Amino acid sequence: MNNIRIAAALTLLACAATPALAQSGTSRARLVARLDSISAAPVKAGDVAGLTVAVVRGRDTLLMRGYGFADLENRVAVTPQTVFRIGSITKQFTSAAVMQLVEQGRIGLDDDITKYIPNAPVHGRRILVRHLLNHTSGIPSYTDIGPAFGAVMRRDLPHDSLVAVVAGDSLMFEPGSHFYYNNTGYYLLGMLLEKVTGKPYAEYVAERLFTPNGLTATYYCDTKRLIPHRAQGYDREQQGLVNTEFISMDLPFAAGSLCSTPRDLVRWSSRLAAGKVVSPASYREMTTPVRFVTGRPMTYGFGLTADTIGTHRSISHGGGINGFSALLTLLPADSLTVAVITNTGSGAPGTVTDAIVRAVLGMPAASSNTPKDVALSAEDRAQYVGTYEQTRPDGTRRRVEVIEENGALMFRVDSTHVARLRSQGDNTFVIAPPLGGHITFDVVRGRATGFVTAGGRPLEAVRVP
Repeated sequence: MNNIRIAAALTLLACAATPALAQSGTSRARLVARLDSISAAPVKAGDVAGLTVAVVRGRDTLLMRGYGFADLENRVAVTPQTVFRIGSITKQFTSAAVMQLVEQGRIGLDDDITKYIPNAPVHGRRILVRHLLNHTSGIPSYTDIGPAFGAVMRRDLPHDSLVAVVAGDSLMFEPGSHFYYNNTGYYLLGMLLEKVTGKPYAEYVAERLFTPNGLTATYYCDTKRLIPHRAQGYDREQQGLVNTEFISMDLPFAAGSLCSTPRDLVRWSSRLAAGKVVSPASYREMTTPVRFVTGRPMTYGFGLTADTIGTHRSISHGGGINGFSALLTLLPADSLTVAVITNTGSGAPGTVTDAIVRAVLGMPAASSNTPKDVALSAEDRAQYVGTYEQTRPDGTRRRVEVIEENGALMFRVDSTHVARLRSQGDNTFVIAPPLGGHITFDVVRGRATGFVTAGGRPLEAVRVP
């Protein structure tokens, strides 16, 4: 069963938990059974090898369970104690470690990074610590350079050698002017932490973040280290599940090197939000999205994304690394935290999390919410029409056109795939099927200069003159 069919199955399961369920006094046991069905669906569909979930509302743990296999070849079942790689969820740990040092006066958010890393690839520009935290540095991401990254992926590279992979490339844009999700930035933050503290990153985060916060199953995921209950990673290919490609865990470093369990992640999220890890002021910095002079709304802060699920504010971050995918989500006003991790490269954490949140809060399923379609004047439509160049995660670029047909805006990718744009107001549009997604345009003096996609990894496009 593919991801589309899984999403449909999860939608049906979430629909069963209608607002009436949350409001009619239906038993907690029935809700838990519903959450269990939602969580088990990707494993039953054969889309993932294993999956583990934690759902905590206030002090009530509604679900803490594993599904499927942590090791397919040895038929080892996933349990709540199974340890998974969490990929880029690591970034909020790195961000918190940096903010602790900011509070101590040992680092300044507006310090030039060359103060700490003299050979950082800044190309004569002034790149600040905050630019690394919110992905606005313009430094190319070493994981987005295509085959060149594959050539080094298995090697244990020292820091200077890894940074050298992109050091010769020019900046993607002027620092602070645009957003591009960037693993190099967080790798450099790990180097900064080591320079300021005098300790290896792995040792420092264990000492300052894991132990003080009771994270007993969170580790730097060194491939040589013996880690109890560690899951194996898989990918899904046409013929079925296969072992994932090896990656040296020296390479993700402070951008994606940690592994953990849902229990630890829920505890971490709670303590971080409660001011137990960094101060409330620092947490506000971490959860306040970057804004540009164009006024374009973004969702990314420092290692965390501030967004909404329906009308409910959410703080989250996903993670994807060879053979694993994860999502950690907090809905602060609802005292609801959901952690979903799978040992298969998959979109399952996102679809499972969305269905769980909607079931717990009695919200309608996402597919039942028809996006609005705000009428636009000819003058309004004209400001978006044009050709844009979008940089994709592998570093390649593609042409995207916004054209007008019969009074409607259309979104055309690579001259072949076309879908209608439905205006949601405030320069934001929903892309209709078969493409799907959300985009928000930058508009300067009545003309769109670019757009950014919404979601776990925003991608930016700029207008081609």
